[in-house]
Amino acid sequence: MIKTVATAPYQDQKPGTSGLRKKVPVFAQENYAENFIHSIFDSLEDFDGKTLVIGGDGRYYNREVIQKAIKMAAASGFGKVMVGQGGILSTPAASNVIRKYHAFGGIILSASHNPGGPTEDFGIKYNIGNGGPAPERITDAIFARSKIISEYKIADVADVNLDEIGSFDVAGMTVEVIDPVADYADLMEQLFDFPAIRALLASGVNVAMDSMGAVTGPYAREIFENRLGAAPGSVRNATPLPDFGGHHPDPNLVHAKELYDDVMSADGPHFGAASDGDGDRNMVVGKGMFVTPSDSLAIIAANATVAPGYAKGIAGIARSMPTSAAADRVAEKLGIGMYETPTGWKFFGNLMDAGKVTVCGEESFGTGSDHVREKDGLWAVLFWLNIMAARNESVAEIVTKHWAEYGRNYYSRHDYEEVDTDAANSLIAALREKLPTLPGKTFGSLKVAAADDFAYNDPIDGSVSRNQGIRILFEGGSRVVFRLSGTGTSGATIRVYVERYEPNPSRHGIETQEALSDLIAIADEISELKKRTGRDKPTVIT
Repeated sequence: MIKTVATAPYQDQKPGTSGLRKKVPVFAQENYAENFIHSIFDSLEDFDGKTLVIGGDGRYYNREVIQKAIKMAAASGFGKVMVGQGGILSTPAASNVIRKYHAFGGIILSASHNPGGPTEDFGIKYNIGNGGPAPERITDAIFARSKIISEYKIADVADVNLDEIGSFDVAGMTVEVIDPVADYADLMEQLFDFPAIRALLASGVNVAMDSMGAVTGPYAREIFENRLGAAPGSVRNATPLPDFGGHHPDPNLVHAKELYDDVMSADGPHFGAASDGDGDRNMVVGKGMFVTPSDSLAIIAANATVAPGYAKGIAGIARSMPTSAAADRVAEKLGIGMYETPTGWKFFGNLMDAGKVTVCGEESFGTGSDHVREKDGLWAVLFWLNIMAARNESVAEIVTKHWAEYGRNYYSRHDYEEVDTDAANSLIAALREKLPTLPGKTFGSLKVAAADDFAYNDPIDGSVSRNQGIRILFEGGSRVVFRLSGTGTSGATIRVYVERYEPNPSRHGIETQEALSDLIAIADEISELKKRTGRDKPTVIT
């Protein structure tokens, strides 16, 4: 029942910050997915007879690759595979299943917030036994193996019925098709004050949760409508579709504009939220207030004890380097550790496993805690509802009071997507060459205090990650950061992060782009971005 298939290696299977992402036609090439999956198994040790979790976000090609992965797991010696019904498992739910059932690891099929469809994006990511993304030593080993692979093993058996919950035998390995929602929903009910949130919604606070035709629809319906009593239809675009119903499943002010406009209208919901393709990102908006991901992290950390799961307080906070310093001020006041890491949730794993941090966040709409080892969109939304219920305040009141207490970090990210790769790389290279000459220079009213290419020394395992983003730091706390993103599948994405700290409450009402206008101009002057890329404006501003 096990056959060995001769194959030839592909040279482009290097995992990015969150797995291997390519267009569907690339993954559909002969043996392409099989090569990468087998390279994962070849890079692991001591998994004979152990459990592997498999699931994905339901995007196009999800079911086909799950069948391949199941049969290859059987051929490689795993004792059991747990797979979500219909092939569905949100990324945070998969992390929870790995942890709850003490699985050896898991394969998550997703390209996160990227579009889905026959010519759109697909991805494969390996998560280790703590439920988090594989560290670089494993992803490096996978890439090295993929470049020399000459054969793979696969069980020559019929496909598994993914739509029927139950146990099946595949070449002597047990396949358990599980309810993808139940374990996750139960965990959320343990962490948050569901009676208080239920009372908040019953009091007349209307919510709208946009799942964007992606994976969180079934989870949100179960939690918000069934368990918390939100009105039927509160969860929008709730059926996971292979092409996400034509949505770009990235919960930001561009792709979730309809939700934003609805909440901001006079008769719209009081509270709105959206999640992305695989459920690990979130957007939160309230009447008259969009919550930036950086502020969301800081406010969740400052109010963490209102949720039962965090009543004893938090051990520390971690944020990715490009994320604003708003959370740093909370950590300072609480007297707890604050850790600045490279972009990529895998860098938080060591800190959480060591008990150093409880709450983590990235500016790219990702927030989470040590309940799993992935960022978690619905978790963040529930935390906001729990805070609103505990404080009996609106989103706008919570945010403005936080700024009054801690100061406001004006913050924005400008994305230049699908830039010519050579142009993007040359821009970053030129910036690196300029770094030694920038400290002490004055641009307008701002003086450069320091400039570097961020490197991270992991305090737990001693590993070093270099070249994580160009930082230009100005006196007084303002800064500009340039970074190439590793989450796209075509061209390059240049991300420019702009931040200004404003302690004066009388200056907290300025429109964000206006407050940052001089820094935005300085960023272009230093990087020559418009000249080098030919772009007059960003693709997306968040």
